[in-house]
Amino acid sequence: MAGPRVRLVVTADDFGYCPRRDEGIVEAFLAGAVTSVSLLVNGAAAESAADLSRRHKIPTGLHANLSEGRPVGPARLGDSSLLSPEGFFLGKMGFREAVATGGVALPQVREELEAQLIRFRELLGGDPTHVDGHQHVHVLPGVCQVFAEVLQANGVRFTRLPVERGVGDRAWLEAPARAFACSVERDALAAVAPFSRYGLWWTDAFVGLSTCGRHMSVHRVSGALARALEGIPTGHTLTAELMAHPGYPSVPPAGGCGKGPDAFSCSWERLHELRVLTAPTLRAQLAQDGVQLCALHDLDSKRPGEATLKTFLERSRP
Repeated sequence: MAGPRVRLVVTADDFGYCPRRDEGIVEAFLAGAVTSVSLLVNGAAAESAADLSRRHKIPTGLHANLSEGRPVGPARLGDSSLLSPEGFFLGKMGFREAVATGGVALPQVREELEAQLIRFRELLGGDPTHVDGHQHVHVLPGVCQVFAEVLQANGVRFTRLPVERGVGDRAWLEAPARAFACSVERDALAAVAPFSRYGLWWTDAFVGLSTCGRHMSVHRVSGALARALEGIPTGHTLTAELMAHPGYPSVPPAGGCGKGPDAFSCSWERLHELRVLTAPTLRAQLAQDGVQLCALHDLDSKRPGEATLKTFLERSRP
C-alpha cells in the first residue's frame, strides 16, 4: 500500500488568548483534528493554557507576539519603540508601519523575543517545539533576521514559513485580505535567506492564509493542499502545515493580551473553524487525498524536503 503523499501538521494559533478559545482548541486536539498549538505567553489565559498543554501532552510552541497587547520583557517598563504611549504593542498594521519606516529598534525586538522564550520555559518547564509569529510578525524585514538569531541561540530549529502557493488567485478572498496575504508571502520569501542561514526548518508547504475563518471549508483546505502538490514527483512525501484559529468565541472582557479580546477572537468564525476541523468529512477527504495528520516531532529529523522546498519556493514567487 502506498504511503501518504502529505504529512500535515495542523497548528492552532492563539493558545492562551482566552479560556473559551482554549477549550475549543483542546477539544480539537483530543478529536485528532489539531496536532500542535502555538502559545501566546502574554495571553490572558497563558497559565491555564500551559496547564492544559501539560495535562493533555499537547505539542506546544511559542506564538511570538510583537503586535498585540502588553509585552513581557523590558519594554513593559516603557520608553520602547515597540509600544504606544499607552504601553501597548502598536497593533497588526501599526507594527508593520513602524518597521517599514525604521521606527522599531531591533535590539528591543531581540529583548522581547528572548523574554517571551524565558516566560514560555517558566510556564511549560521546557523548550517550545517551534516558534512562529502572531500575525506573521516574524517574517517582517529586519525582524526576521533577529528572530532567526534568537531561535538559533536558544536551540529552537522549527518555525513557520507562511508561503501559500496561489494565494493571490483565491477569488473568495476580499481585496484587503488578499493584499495582506500577498504581503505576508512576499515578506516570507525574503525571510528564507536569514532563516536558512541560521539553520531554521519549516515544512515544504503552508496553507492557512486563504482558509482563515469563514473561508475555511473541506473543499478549500483540500484544494489548497492539492495546489501545493502540483509538480511534486510521484512517490515524494510532502510536509505541510495548516494554520488554524479554532475555538469558542471570546466573550468580553475575558481574554486578550492585556486589553481585552479583539473582534477576530470574538467572531463566530472561530467556531466555524472548529466545526470544519472536527467534522468527519474533513478527515475523510484528507485520507482520500493521501494526507496523514502528524505532529512536528513525527516529521523527518532532517530539514523537510530540501530539494522539494527549493522547487516549491520557485513556483511560489510572484
